[in-house]
Amino acid sequence: MNRSAYYICGFVNNLKVIDRSGNDVPVIGIDLATTYSCVAVWKHTRVDIIPNDQGNRTTPSAVAFRDDSKPLIDDLAKNEAAINPTNTIFGQST
Repeated sequence: MNRSAYYICGFVNNLKVIDRSGNDVPVIGIDLATTYSCVAVWKHTRVDIIPNDQGNRTTPSAVAFRDDSKPLIDDLAKNEAAINPTNTIFGQST
């Protein structure tokens, strides 16, 4: 069996993922939620939340569409909701 990404069970303080060479490797967790999302890494027995490009530990799960540009995402899209609510998606679930 492929040992990389295989052993991911156990108590949080004993969580390990072992690569094919037997090395302990970091684990990435992505929380894609309906309102806010975040990314974390488990490395050396601790979890660190990875900040987004604006330094925030959570990112709005939002997208906004404008005719004059590419789609906006994250905080930019959430801010767009005030002036462009028809073309902005935020806090939706399926």
